[in-house]
Amino acid sequence: METVPHLVGQLVRERILNKIGFVDAHTEGEPTRIIHDGGPELGNGPLPERVARFAKSADDFRQCVILEPRGWDAVVGALLCEPTDPTCAAGVIFFNNAGYLGMCGHGAVGVAVALHYLGKIDLGRHRLETPVGIIEIDLQTPNRASIENVPSYRLHRGVEVEVDGIGTVVGDVAWGGNWFFLIGESPAELILDNVDALTTAAGRIRNALHRNGITGTDGAEIDHIEFFGPPHAADADSRNFVYCPGGQYDRSPCGTGTSAKLACLAADGKLQPGQPWIQESIIGSRFTANYARIDEHNIVPTVMGHAFICSEGNLIRQPLDPFTSGIRCTAANESEERLV
Repeated sequence: METVPHLVGQLVRERILNKIGFVDAHTEGEPTRIIHDGGPELGNGPLPERVARFAKSADDFRQCVILEPRGWDAVVGALLCEPTDPTCAAGVIFFNNAGYLGMCGHGAVGVAVALHYLGKIDLGRHRLETPVGIIEIDLQTPNRASIENVPSYRLHRGVEVEVDGIGTVVGDVAWGGNWFFLIGESPAELILDNVDALTTAAGRIRNALHRNGITGTDGAEIDHIEFFGPPHAADADSRNFVYCPGGQYDRSPCGTGTSAKLACLAADGKLQPGQPWIQESIIGSRFTANYARIDEHNIVPTVMGHAFICSEGNLIRQPLDPFTSGIRCTAANESEERLV
């Protein structure tokens, strides 16, 4: 005869909508939640098509994984999936509290470390398929990896935009796997005490870019803002603050942002191919980067950093839970309203 506790446990299990297997990692302080089991059925075909299906039919999954009460605004999700290219160790779709990302540098380092932790890859060189192209990863230790990113370039130099409460801001528009507006003069010192002021300024700049029709190639939205200033460490080259699409700041130096920075440095002749560049984040963590030139306008950046596993387990969704798809937070709502 079954015991009452056993029957109760069985009823609870039957009410579980699904389990989502995850591993959490941080890359130089920036979190990545890697989903390795229980993801949505997105079918086959090119990753951009699967991203479109994700957004259309399974966006509640993104919200569940990223938003409170199971997640938090700063985390970036990484859904592991079958690659279309058989030479790749995995396909990966990156997403955050506001939507979907073409690439994510810190996330790719976190994915490499997580794949090794899960026993899916050995140390050494591997390929990852992303919605914007295939990247190379070199897992040097269980916690250190470099990524050879997608081709990066500067689209516009010295773009001026009038920003409410700030005045004229000048920056470069560059692609590093995501679109960036890179500003050499930060509106405030790049320290943690100034995060709120920096976030407010970056949000106003992004809105001004949108309002004035300043975009990336083919009208793509510039959804990342990057401020630069002098480094705090004597052996670093620069310190940055990166404002992400959902209103959070990047705790790491940002892999795609560092790639965009290298594209600008290369275009200005300020950094030679193979020459190392140490990019420091606002919390003092760092990426070491360099590039190879493809042609006059395009480079291939390589970015190296460290990632560490923080936790693993299952996220659980129950059908009677009113927040099974997360709590709609202000930053994400404001981001979506801005694009209407």
